[in-house]
Amino acid sequence: MAAAVPEARRFARGAALRWAIPDESSDTLSLIVSELVTNAVLHSGSADVTTLLVFDGVAVTVEVTDFGRWLVRDANRRMAEDGGAAFGRGLDLVRACTNWFTIHPSPERTRVVAHLPVEKSGADQ
Repeated sequence: MAAAVPEARRFARGAALRWAIPDESSDTLSLIVSELVTNAVLHSGSADVTTLLVFDGVAVTVEVTDFGRWLVRDANRRMAEDGGAAFGRGLDLVRACTNWFTIHPSPERTRVVAHLPVEKSGADQ
């Protein structure tokens, strides 16, 4: 399941490239997808995570769904090599980078939807 995070990032970058989304917005999209999928991997216990991206020409809607239940981790994820690295701020990053996001928990799954405005490239302005 840990492979889901880099795979989802590649998926987001590929979609941004096909949609000709400018680099800055593409980077932000990859960050959002990475944070949301990481949360699903760390906290859901699900063997499956789905990622849906929809671009309407102005914004990308990101939807990440897991099919597990929230789990409390047994071990601290920090290792000595992590030193001063910050953890636990993924949803704060998502909140800061998007117009809005919502979390839809249920006994069968958790679905998170985020709305990312896309900056126009210099050629489009």
